[in-house]
Amino acid sequence: MSTQETINWAAKAVEITFPTQAIINGKSVDSVSGKTATVFNPATGKALAQVADCTPDDADIAVGYARASYESGVWSQQSPQARKKVLLRWVELIEEHADELALLESLNAGKPISDTCNVDIPGAITTLRWTAEAIDKVYDEIAPTAPNTLALINRMPLGIVLAIVPWNFPLSTTAWKLAPSLATGNSVILKPDPKTPFTALRIAQLAIEAGLPDGVLQVLPGDGANLGKHLSLHPDIDGQTFTGSTAVGKLLTEYSAKSNLKRTFLELGGKSANIVFADADLDKAAEMAAVAGFYNSGQTCTAGTRLLIEESIYDEFLEKVAHYTRQWVPADPLDPGSNMGPVIDQRQLDTIQSYIKIGLEEGARLLCGGNVVASEQGGFFHEPTVFADVNNDMRIAREEIFGPVVSAIPFKDVDDAIRIANDSPYGLAGAVWSRNINTAHKVAAAVRTGTMGVNNYFGGDITVPFGGFKESGNGRDKSLHAMHDYTELKTIWIELD
Repeated sequence: MSTQETINWAAKAVEITFPTQAIINGKSVDSVSGKTATVFNPATGKALAQVADCTPDDADIAVGYARASYESGVWSQQSPQARKKVLLRWVELIEEHADELALLESLNAGKPISDTCNVDIPGAITTLRWTAEAIDKVYDEIAPTAPNTLALINRMPLGIVLAIVPWNFPLSTTAWKLAPSLATGNSVILKPDPKTPFTALRIAQLAIEAGLPDGVLQVLPGDGANLGKHLSLHPDIDGQTFTGSTAVGKLLTEYSAKSNLKRTFLELGGKSANIVFADADLDKAAEMAAVAGFYNSGQTCTAGTRLLIEESIYDEFLEKVAHYTRQWVPADPLDPGSNMGPVIDQRQLDTIQSYIKIGLEEGARLLCGGNVVASEQGGFFHEPTVFADVNNDMRIAREEIFGPVVSAIPFKDVDDAIRIANDSPYGLAGAVWSRNINTAHKVAAAVRTGTMGVNNYFGGDITVPFGGFKESGNGRDKSLHAMHDYTELKTIWIELD
């Protein structure tokens, strides 16, 4: 990838070609109906392209090809080494097109180009490469049975997997789903969010170029209410994986029950507690509190939106947080110096503003921010916002806002911090900041959440699993644990003469 500071991204944006057709059976095609949907740039509010708007008719065609590809064994019965070769070639092509993908992701999702160049695209490449390299290093088992028996425990592909990915990290989450599902031999139907389809469509084109057989990976842009529901209810889909809201995750679980009990893995919402004790490195903790709250304009399921601060340092620490908050400035995402872009659309902007009003009505104190940012380009920009004097019963402390809004809550001691942190329907992420190893370990172990940082936030890499407790979902992305989600265990019991 080129150094992003040396590229005129605005000029490249004028020249870029947007992928606009669905991918079905190895070909780029229009929707059966011919319908399209407009995809917008959240930094300007202007249209980028008209993209195929797929319907249940397209879904049925794609599922038929997926089933045919799976049953033929053209991918599912390939040796691990053969699948590995194709996936590694795919990674090479993604690397060759990294700048193009970074620009597509920035234009489509409003993410700063510095993030797409340095985080999103490299992260997707790492996910795909690491998982591909792991394919021929995962062994089946032989059970410790009696001498006259042989019990083989094999992992078989699920079959046809539906992957539904969100708009906030389109390529990262797509890679998290595709890498293990394809590595284990499944055929996959990918439904990107209709707001952000471009990188999913483009990497699917590159997968075909890399030699992935027709029908093994298909991409259907379209809405959730019609296309997504139909796919989730489809009786010939064996598993589904989803990253998005808890409300939609519950619907997908319902659709699984109403259809064929397809295996369902969900990574859902969060209201994560970022817990700061008086003995922490307060400057580092304050700087990272801003990162935890405002990275990706707060549109992050793991965002540290509940900032729990020990009472003895509450005012002092909030002053430090306010200082670092001012360093997050919403600006043109194509400027390599920008660290904060827009939120995804007007609806999200309105949602954030409604919660600002709710917070004030509930009696919270607006420490900084709270306003929509006017932009000459248009677009949907919002100030980073911190509420002080929040209690955990307020709606701004309990409900996922999905914007750059942090609620600061005081606590008395270790037990009080744990109580407040666990008093949430969610359990996705969080952190504890303390120089005391006993405090850090006790809190990290006691908070019911899928990932807990100690003196860091957003920690982790491809080697560790990611997912949540409670209403934050089930199943795990990343690591070898993700590969287990896309397989069935099969026992073969042999009795010897």
